[in-house]
Amino acid sequence: MAMEVESHRSPPNRGNQMNKYLMTSFKFLNYSALLITSAIFPLLFRLYFINGGQRKWFTSWLQTSAWPLTLIPLAVSYLYRRRLCAATNQPPPKLWISKPPVAVAGSLLGLLIGLGDFLYAYAADYLPVSTSSIIVSTQLAFTALFAFLIVRQKFTAFSVNAVVLLMTSSVLLGLNANGDRPEGVSKGKYLLGFFLLLLASALYGLFLPLLELTYNKAKHAVCYTMAMEVQLLIGFFATAFCTVGMIANNDFHVIEREAQVFGLGELKYYMIVTWSSIICEILFIAIVGTVFYGSALLSGIIYSVSIPITEVSAVIFLDESFSSAKGVALVLSFWGFAYYFYGEYKMSKKKSPMVVEPVLEDS
Repeated sequence: MAMEVESHRSPPNRGNQMNKYLMTSFKFLNYSALLITSAIFPLLFRLYFINGGQRKWFTSWLQTSAWPLTLIPLAVSYLYRRRLCAATNQPPPKLWISKPPVAVAGSLLGLLIGLGDFLYAYAADYLPVSTSSIIVSTQLAFTALFAFLIVRQKFTAFSVNAVVLLMTSSVLLGLNANGDRPEGVSKGKYLLGFFLLLLASALYGLFLPLLELTYNKAKHAVCYTMAMEVQLLIGFFATAFCTVGMIANNDFHVIEREAQVFGLGELKYYMIVTWSSIICEILFIAIVGTVFYGSALLSGIIYSVSIPITEVSAVIFLDESFSSAKGVALVLSFWGFAYYFYGEYKMSKKKSPMVVEPVLEDS
């Protein structure tokens, strides 16, 4: 028998409850990492493109290529479980605890993320960060809709208002194509980037409830170790998907040449792509942790909070314009977020607190 930690909702059991402060620290770490990394990575990708980067499959690959970093929390988890087993005179824990159905689900989710990453990278070449971040805010609406359909999340009047307002903000940006296009980007390419990014937001919005469904349908204890194993599979298969695209597009052979002519210099080229990869992996680990500790909808909410950070940073550091139409769209997105957050707050007051307890799982 191996001891694991299962997340579920039940009346408090102080005898088995994990240290309250440790649990709070885990949540804070995941939520903070999600907020910070989701605000930074769009800036790095845009910096790559505006300084001469052109490889869309390569930037797709970067978003999950640091998946081996997931081995770090998995190793820590294994050592922790091993210590618990030794302290209770139990056999050593398994290295891999996810059952085959969960592993298959993680692999398929990886392919879905790989496709979403490519759509995002393709769109990022044609859209300024301040515009793309507002379009990505529609992910919250898609997450709410798919969560309602897939995991039976209650869909309140607040959620409906959020969907309408967020979609309106995106339509407003689409109608403002002429005044917001970066230099050298045609209206056709701008609109293509707009719709591809909207599609990517829909795929990411679908991904979160499917991830939550994977946890809900698992036929064994749902623990943080399992969540990290799922992320490992997601990262591996998403990277494999984008690797095939890179090979077909001959990207591996032109990276060195692209670095040599990069606008900020070869060293900064490798710094940008390396940190982009690391930050994106931390982002995905934080997303998985947030869904585990909270829900798909909570992950979407926190992601939306990063939008104003990205908006302001793009105007300050990338010298992007901030038109009146974009300002109206931003206000609408804030309005939608406020509706949604207030609705979620009211719903959370009716739910029991989450308790994390140690449970015994067959080795």
